[in-house]
Amino acid sequence: MNFLLTTTLRLPGNKRMPLPVLIWFSLAAAAIIAEALRDPVNNYLIFTGVFKHLVHQQNLYAPYPNEYWDLNHYGPFFSFVIAPFTIFPTKLGVVLWSLTNAAVLLWAIKKLPFNQKTFLTMVLICTMDMMTSTHNEQFNPMLSGWMLLSFALVEQKKDFWATFFIAAGFMVKLYGIAGVAFFLFSTDKFKFAWSLVFWLVVMFCAPMLISSPSFIVNSYYDWYQSLAAKNAQNMDGSTFAMAQDICVMGMIRRIFHPGWFSNWMVLLPALLAFGLPLLRFKQYDNIGFRLRYLALVMLSVVIFSTSAESSTYVVAIPGVAIWFVLRRRPVSAWNIALLVFVVAVTSFSPSDLFPKYLRNHYVAPYSLKSLPCFIVWLLLIGEVAFKQCETPKTAIAV
Repeated sequence: MNFLLTTTLRLPGNKRMPLPVLIWFSLAAAAIIAEALRDPVNNYLIFTGVFKHLVHQQNLYAPYPNEYWDLNHYGPFFSFVIAPFTIFPTKLGVVLWSLTNAAVLLWAIKKLPFNQKTFLTMVLICTMDMMTSTHNEQFNPMLSGWMLLSFALVEQKKDFWATFFIAAGFMVKLYGIAGVAFFLFSTDKFKFAWSLVFWLVVMFCAPMLISSPSFIVNSYYDWYQSLAAKNAQNMDGSTFAMAQDICVMGMIRRIFHPGWFSNWMVLLPALLAFGLPLLRFKQYDNIGFRLRYLALVMLSVVIFSTSAESSTYVVAIPGVAIWFVLRRRPVSAWNIALLVFVVAVTSFSPSDLFPKYLRNHYVAPYSLKSLPCFIVWLLLIGEVAFKQCETPKTAIAV
């Protein structure tokens, strides 16, 4: 591990690139180039279709079997996110799109208040999930980056731009709204509040500039309908749904098959546990508390979502990475073992490096990919709710 963290490669102009960063972009490039050689790049075609259909005022959530299979589930504002990539040929566009996603997440990790060694440790922990998401041409690495950036910018007292990323995450995929929790850590709560309202209004109306007000208003209603239908599909237990519902509720549903089970039986206690630490007002000045709460946010939006799939865990794994780098030094064997469990089951289970039999007969059918992250989530709840959150001085940037 120390070799990976300390090795750098010399670049033109006498500049150096840390080896984990080179690995990050090399694997992202390899994953998406391999995907681009296939035909079609379905998810990317869905994404570019959002922009094209919005411009022509065609239902954003209807099936278009002549263009791609599956449906769009992103908000109308996503048209602005994907628009710059639609000017390129599809194969080039999908490569640029995926590398941009990888770059945004890397930049966001770099903006957190960690030193170089801690930053590179986080990069190594997150690399496999970034690659999984990139292989599927997903938007999730960018979303994960936006959530991390919203926290980092609040820390830097740049609430106006912090709320930009919160609003953007919400208007594209809802998850980003969890960043509202960082309002409590802001030193200018009035600015945070009006900035968030400002960006929500701007992003709600922006698609009207390239379409029409009535079409966009109708599209938001259609978006709600599509998400409701998708939620029902995620929980139906079909073969297709096995790729979805990779969350705590899905794990319970698939292991025990309780006919009486409701998502709210998990979500309500989880919500109460999530909010309980926020009553510890004196801890708000503690950077260790704030960083652990960021980790809690990143994990919560995934492991309690019925829409969670393998590529979504690129949002959760940075939370695990933050939990790990904040461990007291020397790191205990128990904490190292738990990280190995997370990396093996959550990060590597979708890949060919994981035993196929275990993946097909246990991890996928029972949503066990969520289990290691849930254990970390429980530990974080215990820390932020009841303990004095210490931060190793060797982890934080001075």
